Amino acid sequence: MKLSQKAKNAVMIGSLCSISYFAVYIARNILSAVTPQMVEQGISEVYIGSISSLYFVFYAVGQLINGVIGDKIRAKWMISFGLFGAGVTNLLFSHLIATPALATLVYALTGFFLSMIYGPMTKVVSENTEPLHATRCSLGYTFASFFGSPTAGLLASFLAWQGVFAASSAVLFVMAAMGVLCFTLFERRGVVRYGQYKPTKKGVGNIGVLLRRQIVKFSLISILTGVVRTSVVFWLPTYISQFLGYSAKTSAKHFTAATLVISLTAFVAVFVYEKLGHNMDKTILMMFSCSAFFFAGTYFLRHPAVNLVCIVLAIMASNGAASMLWSRYCPSLRDTGMVSSATGFLDFLSYMAAAAANLIFANAVTSIGWKNLILVWLALMVLGVIISLPNKKRAVDETE
Repeated sequence: MKLSQKAKNAVMIGSLCSISYFAVYIARNILSAVTPQMVEQGISEVYIGSISSLYFVFYAVGQLINGVIGDKIRAKWMISFGLFGAGVTNLLFSHLIATPALATLVYALTGFFLSMIYGPMTKVVSENTEPLHATRCSLGYTFASFFGSPTAGLLASFLAWQGVFAASSAVLFVMAAMGVLCFTLFERRGVVRYGQYKPTKKGVGNIGVLLRRQIVKFSLISILTGVVRTSVVFWLPTYISQFLGYSAKTSAKHFTAATLVISLTAFVAVFVYEKLGHNMDKTILMMFSCSAFFFAGTYFLRHPAVNLVCIVLAIMASNGAASMLWSRYCPSLRDTGMVSSATGFLDFLSYMAAAAANLIFANAVTSIGWKNLILVWLALMVLGVIISLPNKKRAVDETE
């Protein structure tokens, strides 16, 4: 079947965004993947937790700031500058670890630079492709984001942790250059155009528009899924090592395999979404319910292999709800002219929640233990089920 020109344009834009986001998620998952190695070298979990928490704070605040800026500045410059800046700070971090305060600040700046990517990327996709194509493009870079975790784990399986940071920076530098070149080409060919949609209202009027589009409900979903997709996944290698009893190297390999499976979540979520008649509310409810069920299995089933399967399925189900948020809800806001701002706000909530959770989880491991921490994760998913229960408001569907 021959693709239309609009479909071809969507493939080009989506491919560039997906590859760029793949580089972002390699960088984002490096610290998590090498944590067992760093702990073996005497760096404490609490210190690593504080580094990651500040990173999440900078990333979250950056999403809020850069999301608004992304509605005003061309995606080409926002995305490429963010990739380049993250490459610099990512590389510096591994050389400054002997100076804890400076290393922590530098790694936090990595989070701020990476926050320049997602909002503008979602905006350029939603404004330059048809709604169905936008969902598929979003699915592509959502998949790329999940696939970044096993890639980070694979690097950690073969390289010393300092080398993993260097390899990640090299990828970011290459993608920054490719971003400038490819977006420039797309602009010249008319594949990418800017400013096609403007907010219909200004100031506080925008809040009313978003409230009618269920922004409160999706804000809560962003918070809950952010804890699981970011903080729980961050501690997964340590969980595998400490709770399930595997060595650091074996944990890295299991983390790679686990996150490779998790990377399929976006496709599973869209498949379920389409089977449920493009009903996003039903899909999210099913995903939260499944996640709660599998976290319960994680609590009760102690056999290492079975336990690992359960926690992976629990994470996948939660990420399925997140996929609906990022792949369907955010692109559906294109007619508001606030895709980047709204996406940045939702991502801000997601990572502020992850930042708080990461700090709490780091201390909880030593104070209440992994078993009780699993109950906390289970409770979050039960709350997700409650939030997702049907209401009288019309769900956003594929026709909007």
